[in-house]
Amino acid sequence: MDLRLNPVTAPLTSRPAGAARAATGAVQEAGFAGALSGALKAVSAAQGDASTLQREVQLENPNVSLEQTMVALQKAQIGFQATLHVRNRMVQAYTDIMNMQV
Repeated sequence: MDLRLNPVTAPLTSRPAGAARAATGAVQEAGFAGALSGALKAVSAAQGDASTLQREVQLENPNVSLEQTMVALQKAQIGFQATLHVRNRMVQAYTDIMNMQV
């Protein structure tokens, strides 16, 4: 699970946002939303891999080791816990902003 943000190398111009998105092609979302989406997809993939390995161990597949399965399960658990922490921080930040006096 890679959570690093890619640096923005495109120069700032006065193009509308829609034109900028069309120019880059909607291949990669930029900013926080793209990073969050990528992280959620990575966590989901890790959980899927762990489930598959767990099922293979239960079916006594000789090509899948118990150690490999346990490592995959731990990676999925850590990723899920990190996702929960991010969600809790975002909800807390939203609550703090909404409680600010104007």
